[in-house]
Parts: sequence; C-alpha cells; structure tokens
Amino acid sequence: MKPGHGHAIFTAECSHSFHFHCITSNVKHGNQICPVCRAKWKEVPFQNPASDLSQGIPRINPVNWPRDDAWMTVLRQIPPPRVDVSRPITSLFHTPEPVIFDDDESLDNQPDISKNTTSVEDQSSNNNCIGIIEVKTYPEVPAVERSSSHDNFSVLIHLKAPLTSARQNGSRNPVSQNSRAPVDLVTVLDVSGSMAGTKLALLKRAMGFVVQNLGPSDRLSVIAFSSTARRLFPLRCMTDTGRQQALQAVNSLASNGGTNIAEALRKGTKVLVDRKSKNPVCSIILLSDGQDTYIVTSPGGIHPRTDYQSLLPISIRRNNAAGLHIPVHTFGFGADHDAASMHSISEISGGTFSFIEAESVIQDAFAQCIGGLLSVVVQELTVRIECVHPSLQLGSIKAGSYRTSMMADARMGSIDAGDLYAEEERDFLVTMNIPVDKSSNEMSLVKVRCLYRDPITKEMVNLNEAGEVTIERPEVAGQLVVSMEVDRQRNRLHAAEAMAEARVAAENGDLAGAVSLLESCRQALAETTSARAGNRLCVALAAELKEMQERMGNRRAYEETGRAYVLSGLSSHSWQRATARGDSTDSTSLLQSYQTPSMVDMVTRSQTMILGNPSPRRTLSSVKSFPAKSQPR
Repeated sequence: MKPGHGHAIFTAECSHSFHFHCITSNVKHGNQICPVCRAKWKEVPFQNPASDLSQGIPRINPVNWPRDDAWMTVLRQIPPPRVDVSRPITSLFHTPEPVIFDDDESLDNQPDISKNTTSVEDQSSNNNCIGIIEVKTYPEVPAVERSSSHDNFSVLIHLKAPLTSARQNGSRNPVSQNSRAPVDLVTVLDVSGSMAGTKLALLKRAMGFVVQNLGPSDRLSVIAFSSTARRLFPLRCMTDTGRQQALQAVNSLASNGGTNIAEALRKGTKVLVDRKSKNPVCSIILLSDGQDTYIVTSPGGIHPRTDYQSLLPISIRRNNAAGLHIPVHTFGFGADHDAASMHSISEISGGTFSFIEAESVIQDAFAQCIGGLLSVVVQELTVRIECVHPSLQLGSIKAGSYRTSMMADARMGSIDAGDLYAEEERDFLVTMNIPVDKSSNEMSLVKVRCLYRDPITKEMVNLNEAGEVTIERPEVAGQLVVSMEVDRQRNRLHAAEAMAEARVAAENGDLAGAVSLLESCRQALAETTSARAGNRLCVALAAELKEMQERMGNRRAYEETGRAYVLSGLSSHSWQRATARGDSTDSTSLLQSYQTPSMVDMVTRSQTMILGNPSPRRTLSSVKSFPAKSQPR
C-alpha cells in the first residue's frame, strides 16, 4: 500500500491502485477480482483490527520502520481452493520446464550487431552515438633531472565514460528507454524458509520496483530457489502486459526449504545462454540470506576447503574460453548469509557483492544496481599502453580485478576494463623506471589507446590518440610537487591492499593483527599530500578503514557483519564500482565514492517513489563513522 492525498492506497499484484478503505470493503463482500482488469487476486488487502494497532502490535516482523506505515499492512493469503486429495498436486517447483530455454520473447526492431569499427571523427559526426570516453593522463611529477633516474615512476590513466544521450539532451529521465542500451536481466531469488515474513515481503516490494523501472525493450526472467530452483517465467519484455505478469509471478512467491545456490545459478545462466535473441546488456542479480546447504567442498585433508568456484557455471566464469560476459551481482541479505560465497561468485563472474545489513535497504540496493545496468554506455573496453621512449619498459599495471597483460619485452600492456556505466570513472596506475637521459629537454613516456563497443550503435570505437604522457628533463628540476591525482589513487590502492591483508589475518584468527594493519594504513594515509589537503576520497578511505576496525573488534562482530562489510568494500574498490554496504546506499555518505549520477537518480527514485507513485522520503541512516557533509576536493 502507499499513501495518497490523505488516503492509504493499495496496489494490487496486477499493478492497479485503489483507495484502501474502498477496496477492503469490496473484498470483505467476497470479491477477489480486480475491478479494472478482472484479474483474479492471490493476495487481498486485509484491514487489521483497530485494537492491534492501538496496542502497538507489529503487523509483521519489525524492521525499525514506523508501525503505522501503511505499506507494511499484512496481506492476508486467500485460502487455497479445495482439491481432490486423490489427484497429484503440482507445486511451483515441480511443474515441467523446457529442456532448452529458447522461449524468450522476441526483440522487435533490434539492429543486428555490427562488426564495423569507427574512428573518433566518425563517432563525433554520428547523431546516434552517446559520446566518447574522456581520457586524461597524469605523471607522478612533471619533470625528472637529466642526470637522475627515477624507479617505479607512476603514471595515472583516468577514464570517464560519456553521458547517456538523454542527459546530453537535458532529459529529466537519464535512463529513458530510447537513450540507452536495453537489458536482459535475470533475478535469482532465495525463497528458502529463512526468508519468511518481513524478508520475503521486502523482497517482493523491491522486485516490484525493478519491474516498474524496466522499459518495454528490457527483458526480465525470475528464478526462485530453495532446495531446488525454478524459472517462474522466461525472458519477457517489460511492456504493460509483461510487467503485470511479472508482478503476479513475484507476488506468488512463498518461502520454504533449503538453499541451493548452485542449481539456481545454473538455471539463471541457462536462461541467458539458451536465449534466441540478445539485448546488448545482460546480467544476473543473485540475492540470498543464508548458507548454501548443498555446497561443494574439496575432498580429503584435515581442513576441507569450500569450493566456491563450483557454484558458478563454467560458461560464465571470467577466465573461461567461451567468451561469455554475464556478470553476477550478488546481494547478501542479513547477518546469516555466506559472505565469502557471495563475494567469490561475484568476483569470478565480474560482478559486484553488496552487503544488505538493514533489511529495509534492499529496494535501494537493487535500485543502485539497476541504475547502473540501465545506463551502460561502453562495452568491451580495452586500454592499451605502449612505451614511446626506446629505453623504457613497463614495470607494473595496477588495475584491481580487471585482467591485465604485458608483452614479453614489457614495451606494451593492456587492461580489459569491460563495461562502463554513464559517467562512471576508472583509474589505473602504470609504473616504469625512468633512466638517465641527457639527450633531450623532454621525454615521451607512454601512449594510451582505447578500443570499445558503443552498445547503442553496436560499432567499435577506436581512440588511437587517447593520450600521450610526456615529462620534462631539465638540468635542474628544483622542488617538485607530486600530482594530487596520482597521490590519491596510490592511497586508494594502498587502502585496498590493507583491507585484503586484514581480511586474511582475520580469517586466520588474528583479529588484533587485522586491526593493526588497518590502523597502520590509516595513519600512513593521513600523512599523504592529498589527505592533508582534505581530498574527499582520502577522507572516505580513512573513515572506511576505521569502520572496518570497529567491525573486527571481536570474533562475534566479525562473523556477524565484519566479514561481509570488508568483502563488499573489497569488491567495490577492486572494480571501482559502487556497492551497497552496511545499512546505507545514501549518496550523501562518503562511502559511495563510486556512485554514478544514474545510480543516485535511481536510488532517489526508490526513496521517494514506490511502484511509480510518490511517497514521503525515507531517510537512510549513514554508515557510522562517516561525516554527514561532503569534504572539499
């Protein structure tokens, strides 16, 4: 239900809305049919007795929401029809499924994928294009004396994805259907027994938000799983009819049984692998609140090791030869989920891991994720770095979880940076040894090139001269200031390394050592140039390190929330992509250093609109330790 002009509003599973007092009166007289579309309702509005409300009895399990929140009035299940007990009963999980999931709804008027490659000049004259990637490069210092060498000299490569065409045209809806690449999305949802009550109600509402914010060219399929997995419906376009059917399917979910993540992912992957037609963007969203009760462990040994990789089908593992790119964005719900498993699944597939500590944030977490998926403007991005000066060699390429490669002579390297959301940024650090060179007043270090696919035109875009890095070679350099941009990215990498090391220490039982590692990094960070200047990223990193220290204070705290919080942080930093962490997706929190404008817009929509209608804004609590106000850059 939702508020409306002083009256509570009930939205049925068929998506039609009614004044609550009117529809309850209608239902009270035995009518379980929608007055508008004549769909038969499986769930009907139920007015709680006034005595319950006056005594403060919660309508369902409390989640720190006001108890008079009309949204959370319980829906009374319609009693099932009487059946002949002599006849077999087929449940949701036992009805037959096709052997091949090639029954996806066809895509009308979708252009074929082109193998053409365009230059920057062609791209700029194409009215259908969404702009080109912005590339900037920053040397560690602008000059090195001729008679001196400089080992491990850093060069920062900064990329920023273009706007969506809707933002370029000033549209108020940045993820409108005509301005972006359509998506094939499969949501894989845990409906095991532990999801009963509040969790399942919130999951249904969050899925309602997802359904309402997909466009008619986007396709959705839903997999529900407990002890086994079941496809509720094939990939279906989210037209008005498709949305209505999707909402009805989601509202039919009931919780029961164990948790079989492996079968659920196998079935979710099969939906995308078997489909006849393909939208340019595809992804899987996996949500679970518990441990996989069918998990595979490696045999033998004193300490059997959990084989998380076996949970994910080989076809969508990033390092397989099939070439499929289907990221799985995982969401660990509550304190009992297997954070290590969910993080491994996302990492192996190229997705992100979000930790939903506060149950009421699930819809905002989903909103942030689809805000990104509905704004993909760059695909298959490859960044190439080539040494220019004949005596130079690349030392290292620091790119987090992105795959890197280097030629045998170390003269050329590349980064497979994958997809970028609109206005999303990436920073990669490249190191090299600068030799003594008295032959010239300047030295060209490296050239940067970018190659990627425009998901709307389907054409490959080649930025041959994206950037060239040059430094001066004077006789005397004088006092040089380290680039602020390079310094802050070094801090980000150092912080991520400390988090990873602290996590290993914590898993080995050394919580004191883990806390010490984080504190040492925090103190070192405070002494850097960018931190002293109050750089916003550095302030956020320091607060995040402090938060992790608190969540590693004792074994119970680490097991309940610390592990999941650290892993979602590592996921965010390794991919340079926003994840939901703790109890906040609030863009005013400094935690959200990687949120894009499209993500912020979708989260705001989630906080102010439920299934398309405005409601008073819910305030998300910021993660403790983070200042309320943004710091200056």
